[in-house]
Amino acid sequence: MARLPRLFAPDLAQLMTVQFAPATASLLSASSGRAFELLLGWLGQSAHLHRVSVHGWCLASKGLYLLATPSDALGVSRLVQDLGRRLATHLKMGSVFNGRYRSTIPQPTRWVLPCVIWLERSAAREGLVDEAALWLWSSAHAHTEGIDKRAPWLQPHPDYWQCGNTPFARQAGYRDQLNAGNSAAVDQAIEAALKGQWGLGDAPFLAELAVCANRRVQPGLRGRPKRT
Repeated sequence: MARLPRLFAPDLAQLMTVQFAPATASLLSASSGRAFELLLGWLGQSAHLHRVSVHGWCLASKGLYLLATPSDALGVSRLVQDLGRRLATHLKMGSVFNGRYRSTIPQPTRWVLPCVIWLERSAAREGLVDEAALWLWSSAHAHTEGIDKRAPWLQPHPDYWQCGNTPFARQAGYRDQLNAGNSAAVDQAIEAALKGQWGLGDAPFLAELAVCANRRVQPGLRGRPKRT
């Protein structure tokens, strides 16, 4: 069966993740943060080059996690390819990723913020830190404490601005949500959407997404079509 093209819809953010190959993960873990520092710089450069607005990010030992709005259907793919080439050259190895990246389009006002929380808690899920905000290599610091000078290109999603009317209120409100984390059901829904690479939202949103997306946004019905 032919692969479906990457799911894309104009002006909508994508949650994506790509897993590092085992050899890459081992080298990253042994680099004492130097490789993460390089990756972070490359991420900002690639996002600018390929016109991708990054709303949330996390570099963890097992993979790269992003919430971003690309300007066209190939923006995220080109960004991932660019990062892969640069990292492979730096590590002097072949493919640094374990397969292709996976992505979903989450519903604004409903699923975007849970997706940011999910990706920023990746390091905690991997056991790298006890609290997500303590991990240096994610957008959690910018969302909970203010501007991160290492990633001035971060553009918080409009849904983040709904966490409070002032910077302090937004940071405090988001910090509470990040520390609490999503429910198990919400995380499972996000991971299922990523695995299937379908839209993530309620029925009205998926119906609207189907109109503007470049391909179908939900799995088709199983079995052969009924005769008419």
